[in-house]
This record gives sequence, structure tokens and C-alpha cells, in this order.
Amino acid sequence: MVKPTLLVLAAGMGSRYGSLKQMDGVGPNGEAIIDYSVYDAVRAGFGKVVFVIRHSFETEFKEVFNAERFGGKIAVEYVFQELDYLPEGFALPEGRVKPWGTNHAVMMAAGVINEPFAVINADDFYGKEAYATISDYLSQLEGRCQKYCMVGYQVSKTLSENGTVSRGVCTVDEEGNLTGMVERTQIERVNGTILFHDGGADEPLEENTPVSMNLFGFTPDYFDYSAEYFKEFLAANIENLKAEFFIPLMVNKLIADKTATMRVLRTTSDWFGVTYKEDKPALMASIERLIEVGAYPRNLWE
Repeated sequence: MVKPTLLVLAAGMGSRYGSLKQMDGVGPNGEAIIDYSVYDAVRAGFGKVVFVIRHSFETEFKEVFNAERFGGKIAVEYVFQELDYLPEGFALPEGRVKPWGTNHAVMMAAGVINEPFAVINADDFYGKEAYATISDYLSQLEGRCQKYCMVGYQVSKTLSENGTVSRGVCTVDEEGNLTGMVERTQIERVNGTILFHDGGADEPLEENTPVSMNLFGFTPDYFDYSAEYFKEFLAANIENLKAEFFIPLMVNKLIADKTATMRVLRTTSDWFGVTYKEDKPALMASIERLIEVGAYPRNLWE
């Protein structure tokens, strides 16, 4: 079976958090969330990790996250996402400062990934089970196309106690395939009920509603579809300085066109992340509990 690759989206600077949170220590020895992600990927059978970063912090990032840090247990490569990395015929519009979105970041890895791969956010803690689940699916896809997957989390396990969150709420058919993904903003628990406040209305969500946390699995053909559709996206949105080419936008198109399917792999894992600075102590406490029950060693890379 083929060893899948892990693609880590680390080019974002975390505007709400206020720092380069991908490199912020959360473990007992200063380990970052990325360290736990790579550790889980190694034991789930991934063979390579590719980081999407920016040239502005390339040196700093490479000094921290490299093959030596990970004990030589996984191959490491880097690619770059920049605003002016656009297809031929398109130019960066004046005044554009916002990144082109998560799917644009994925596209940057087209030249270095030739096997099934998983995509993650650098600042999300997905859990051991999630990596094992997606690795098992991807390792069986060698030579296959258009059979993608994602890990769907229970919305109740992805909330913050310090403010609202945005999540991709998923609908799934009887065969377990995604039929659509809708971004819902301002999700929170109010008086025991999970609500989202889109458009000013309070709409409830069931506790076990599957949501996307940007843990997707693709085969390399996804790069070709993305490159083709990105041109259409730019043609329609080049003057919109805030428009972003998100992964769910690309996935929804491929599903609607019946070009590809996306299996929703369910997990009961708790998701941990740092949406707000106030989330960090709770994340560190959660990691400490996982260490105490033996899920992770105290010294991760020794």
C-alpha cells in the first residue's frame, strides 16, 4: 500500500490570534500543534509532510520545523503561497492584501505531491484516531482518481468557550458520501443548545452534526481540477479584493458536477484549536491530560 503525504497549510498568520500561532508552544517542552500533527501522521503511516508557508517567515519556520526536529522519521518539504502566484494571463489586482484561500494553498503543492494526500490546518489539533482513519482510506487509493474523503467531526466537539466559531456544516447521503458543505458562522452553545446566527436568525444544530475542520483527503488529480477551476474563479472574482478560493468551494463544485465523490469518515475525536488567545490554556490542559493517559509521550521527539 502507498504511504500518503500530509499537506500542512501553514501560510496563514492567524489574524484573530495575533501572532504566528503555528509556531506557538502548547506542549510541556514547547511543542507546537504542528509537532503533534506530524507525530500522529508518522504513527498513522504517512511518509512525507509538505508545509505550505510564506517567504516572509521561511527562515524562521525552517529553523524550527525540519526533518531533524522530527527525528528523521518523515520526509519534509516546503512550498510557498504568495499573492502573486497566479495562472498565466492574470495579474495581482491593486490593493489585494488577503490570501487567495485554502484551495490556492493546496495548489502550491502540485509539483511535489504525486500520491494520495491529506490536508490539514497548521493550527488545529485533530487527534490520533483522525489521522489513522484518513491514512487507512488514502493508503488504498494508489492509482485511483476522483475518490476523495474528509474527516467529519461532531460539531459539539469543535466549539470554543471564548466566542463563536465558523464551521463547514456537512450533509451526507445514505452511502456516507458528502452531498454538500455550507459555511455557517457564529456557531456557539447557548443555554445548552448549539446555534448558528447566520443572517441574524438563531438556527439550531444537532450535537452530532458532521462539520469540516479542513481535514481532507485527495488524490493528485485534484490539483488539475483546482488549477482549471481557479481560472474561472479569478475571471469572476479578480476585482473582489476579499474573494477567497476555499477548499469547500472546489469540493462542492466537483460533487455538484458529479466529477468526484467525497466519503465522510466519521470520528469521535475531540478537536482542539486556538481560535482565540483565551483558548490556549484549555488546549494545553487537554494535551496534558492526553499525556497523562499515555496517548502521547511527555518528550515527543526523544
